[in-house]
Amino acid sequence: MARGGRDQLDRSAMHLLHRAGQCAADIFASEARASGLTPRQYAVLMVVADEEGLTQTDLVQRTGIDRSTLADIVARLLSRGLIQRRRSKEDARAYAIKLSPQGARALREAQPGATATDQRLLASLPPAKRQEFLDTLNQIVAAARRS
Repeated sequence: MARGGRDQLDRSAMHLLHRAGQCAADIFASEARASGLTPRQYAVLMVVADEEGLTQTDLVQRTGIDRSTLADIVARLLSRGLIQRRRSKEDARAYAIKLSPQGARALREAQPGATATDQRLLASLPPAKRQEFLDTLNQIVAAARRS
């Protein structure tokens, strides 16, 4: 690839965010290997643990994971016995998701790995810039949600 192409990628927010996400997923896989969870599965379990009874639509809104991917994640978590679902009282067509005892255990086991992942990712930044970086990422996500 010509040097100009690499320079363009080095200035592409889209590309760099994608690469940073790949790095984060690789670090999580290493740090939280024993839990057997992926970063997205971990995120779903975190949200379900925080707010029991959410529907898959709610989970899409809370996590930003697209509907079809989330359906696959829910199916995998169900098959592993990490979550349970029942018909929602508000909408009989929807399922309310609940963390199972095994799911709570998997979440507890993955937590140190998730914390270590965040620490490793942020370690490359000066301590004074870490919160600013997180705030900037949150601004990007919030702006994308609004558009």
